[in-house]
Amino acid sequence: MANKQDNKKGGAKGGAKGGSKGGSKSVKSPAKSTPPKASTKSSTKASGARNAERKQLLPTEHAGAELPVPAPRLREHYRSTVRTRLTKQYGFGNLHQVPTIEKIVINCGVGEAIRNSKVLDVVVDELALITGQRPVRRKAKKSIANFGQREGQEIGASVTLRGPRMWEFLDRLVTVAIPRIRDFRGLNTRAFDGRGNYTMGVKEQMIFPEINYDMVDEIHGMDITFVTTTNKDDQALALLRELGMPFRGEEKPVIVHG
Repeated sequence: MANKQDNKKGGAKGGAKGGSKGGSKSVKSPAKSTPPKASTKSSTKASGARNAERKQLLPTEHAGAELPVPAPRLREHYRSTVRTRLTKQYGFGNLHQVPTIEKIVINCGVGEAIRNSKVLDVVVDELALITGQRPVRRKAKKSIANFGQREGQEIGASVTLRGPRMWEFLDRLVTVAIPRIRDFRGLNTRAFDGRGNYTMGVKEQMIFPEINYDMVDEIHGMDITFVTTTNKDDQALALLRELGMPFRGEEKPVIVHG
């Protein structure tokens, strides 16, 4: 009987000690998880303030908004000068055989959007400023576990320009943006795809005058593809050269007057 009573006392003491230790540990654990919440709140407030500043820097109006839209300068140069030169050079018998630019596609992939979706919003706003057209958000076609990419996740943006906006963008690209590239030595002539289409890469969006330095958070590049109506690379090269594209190896590039 004495042994049973001693065992009961020992079990009660051990249970009381274990319960008191376990209870003390469970009380301290919530206090450790509180500091990260404050840091996340401060980061979200900072990002929200930065987005508000960027929206204030976006242009809302431009000079001459009420005036009639003039015809694209580069399109008039193509119709009056480039078309006749290409006809003499290749001996086209029909006016519709002369190559021209069908569309321009600007594509920008944003790998950072997998972890932070707000980065894509900034890229979309910048592409809209550069092109004057609302970009389309592109989604991933398949999931890649190594990159943390899920199918259907938005990972980029693209713009397809046609008509007057296409000619205006090409004019600004040739006359204003490309001369602002650092250490520029000419465009590569081997970037054709064999079907008359040309693709060039831009490392920084800062070369476009529409981008304000104060609203740039991260520097990103983009791919610009020129889709022509011909399926021969030599004709597409002659077309782009006559439109003022400064290719590598040319001493005197074509200057567009207008």
